[in-house]
Amino acid sequence: MDKILRIDVGADGGPKATTDPVGDYAGLGGRALTSAIVSKEVPMACHPLGEENKLVIAPGLLSGSIAAMSGRISVGAKSPLTGGIKEANSGGQPSQVLARLGYAAIVLQGKPKDDSLYKVFINKNGVEITKDNSLKMLGNYDVVEKMKEEYGQKIACISIGQAGEMKLAASSVAFTDMELRPSRHAGRGGLGAVMGSKGIKVIVLDDAGMAMRQPKDVERFKEANKRWIAGLQGHGVTGQALPAYGTNVLTNIINEAGAYPTYNFKEGRFAGAAKISGEVLAEMETKRGGLATHGCHSGCVIRCSGIYNDKDGHFLSKQPEYETVWAHGGDCGIDDLDTIAMLDFLDDNYGLDTIEMGVTIGVAMEAGLLKFGDGKGAINLIKEVGQGTPLGRIIGSGAVVTGKVFGIERVPVVKGQAMPAYDPRAVHGIGVTYATSPMGADHTAGYAIASNILGVGEKVDPLKPEGQVDLSRALQIATAFIDSSGMCVFVAFALLDQPETNQALIDLVNAFYGWNWTADDTVEFGKRVLKMERDFNVGAGFTKEHDRLPLFMKTQQLSPHNLTFQVKDEELDGVFNW
Repeated sequence: MDKILRIDVGADGGPKATTDPVGDYAGLGGRALTSAIVSKEVPMACHPLGEENKLVIAPGLLSGSIAAMSGRISVGAKSPLTGGIKEANSGGQPSQVLARLGYAAIVLQGKPKDDSLYKVFINKNGVEITKDNSLKMLGNYDVVEKMKEEYGQKIACISIGQAGEMKLAASSVAFTDMELRPSRHAGRGGLGAVMGSKGIKVIVLDDAGMAMRQPKDVERFKEANKRWIAGLQGHGVTGQALPAYGTNVLTNIINEAGAYPTYNFKEGRFAGAAKISGEVLAEMETKRGGLATHGCHSGCVIRCSGIYNDKDGHFLSKQPEYETVWAHGGDCGIDDLDTIAMLDFLDDNYGLDTIEMGVTIGVAMEAGLLKFGDGKGAINLIKEVGQGTPLGRIIGSGAVVTGKVFGIERVPVVKGQAMPAYDPRAVHGIGVTYATSPMGADHTAGYAIASNILGVGEKVDPLKPEGQVDLSRALQIATAFIDSSGMCVFVAFALLDQPETNQALIDLVNAFYGWNWTADDTVEFGKRVLKMERDFNVGAGFTKEHDRLPLFMKTQQLSPHNLTFQVKDEELDGVFNW
């Protein structure tokens, strides 16, 4: 990955591609690279949908190699949803393919001169950009079908649906999985809208004729990869729970912990949780001829995904992830898996973040647009987004806009982004991450659930404020490195519990690049990434007052523990005092 592909969408005569050496960005990948380019090249005060913003798509440092779990990809820009810097992370095949094609990043820049749509085709021979207005207002699934007809079955695609075209703030960027379905999404922050603002509908990747990326020290790399895989497969979470039941294994666990936000974050337990749990989901998938365990990209050994078929045995969606099941399930009072899977498919097809959409519908339910538990009504609301109706555009703009339009006080967001599936009043560590991450409310930025609930690494009492700042700080630093490596964030379970597995990851990076990093070097790397991101946000107008949870978290108690969020503001202000 020694080059960066830049596409100037505002060039005379239509978008033009140029290739630059990585230069000052050498040694960066994934989130580190997207955040470095955005922080250096994007004016902090620019409009997210304007000419000066840039969309950066970057595979991880180890993507395109034989390293297990290395197929994650980062998408970065100034966010239309938060107004700050954003990195959204996705699985799927494109990271591996783009890396093998030799690109450290694709950068979309400039502003189109008209409203035409373009497709980009990249293979070993170079880049071809073609105007294709037949793609206008197509969903991601139809777009990929057209690309398969044109370029064959051995491709990978990056695309946006109708939501991205309409530049809605809850829109996602879709990535195809191993079955060439656009079921993997860089969902958070509305980055699909930035891609839409650049007039690029789809990027097609074909790595035919390209070899796997080779490490500097082949034998050392192979040996480290064996230890890496053994560590992941030997851990109870990454080797047993996630492969068996997917991420939705957490539903019963979080519900029992009283941290499962229900009815728009009004309560901490959902009576219907057992009906939509990971155990029930896996059983239903197997019974209907789907898959209860499945990898979203080549090289995945955790295999926490699946394939969900309808009652007639036909594909409906990928296995809905825990956050999706919660957002469209418990938060909205819906306890039917078929309804949740349909909502998941519609989100993927239109190109919408499932977390933002579920929380937004919960806000709409509180506003009286429909009743809690109304699955058909929720489906109709998502369809309105895809159709671009006035109501649909409100919903597709996210929870903050919907709350303002309908006069709702309890809107669970930080920096404009909806909270995921863990209530901070019952899991204080994740509340610190939500409040202070440069990304807005984002569980993956510092997954305190691991220690607060699962006792991985260390046990920190989720119901007390003590120790939460230190926990979140350490996790945010570690996650910035993991997101940059191309590794899936779920590897953190094994990293926290197994020092030898953590060393195996460091050995993989060192063997690949010829470095001599220690664990301390990965910590410093993570700090550098976070500093870039925080500095950008300061320039964009963020202050310490933005590192706060909504006021209702401090004033409204959450059952069954009847607690409010207890971490003091001055403690939150110290998260990044390292």
